[in-house]
Amino acid sequence: MSTRGTNFFHQWLTNILPKAVGADVISVAELTQKLFADAKALGISSTEIEEETGSAYETILDAIVHHDAGAAG
Repeated sequence: MSTRGTNFFHQWLTNILPKAVGADVISVAELTQKLFADAKALGISSTEIEEETGSAYETILDAIVHHDAGAAG
């Protein structure tokens, strides 16, 4: 289990979330690929991220949906 991967993912998500509100399924897939590319540049594997969080795609999608719902309300 990687705290480093989890911390990176949460910080990364916090940074992109305001720009990702209203993203569609294709955008979420692209964001997931960007997440893994950004992590790899820092020496963090996708496994390190997904060991703790589960599917990065589903986590990003869930964060966008809930952030968007909060903004609309």
